[in-house]
Amino acid sequence: MLIVKPILDKKVQEELGNLCGAEFNPDYLAFSAYDDDNFVGFCQFSVDGGVATMTDIRHINGFNDFEAMFIISRGSLNYIDLCGFHVARCTADAGDLTLIRAIGFKEIGDGIFEMNLTEEFTGKCSNCN
Repeated sequence: MLIVKPILDKKVQEELGNLCGAEFNPDYLAFSAYDDDNFVGFCQFSVDGGVATMTDIRHINGFNDFEAMFIISRGSLNYIDLCGFHVARCTADAGDLTLIRAIGFKEIGDGIFEMNLTEEFTGKCSNCN
């Protein structure tokens, strides 16, 4: 069973990020994904000035489960939305481009992707047309 949860300990955030090739930033928030008890993925993001920026959407080396990474990403975005940040961005190097697009991000230029989270998780998806 896939379990997605926030990482509350910064040392754990750094260790899990390292396993996925992500650069640790103590000011960022992060979520982890586990398949049963096995760590499989990591999503790290910042929130600043009304915008959330996903910097890392990464799986552990040797593991690549698209569905798991989709779920951790969408879970992170739902958390971001619930915290009152309704615009999310990421760059093309945050993770797999196919995944970034499947999550709901749209390219706005120069390798920057953005999505409006307003109503995204209420069943009235503003991005689902």
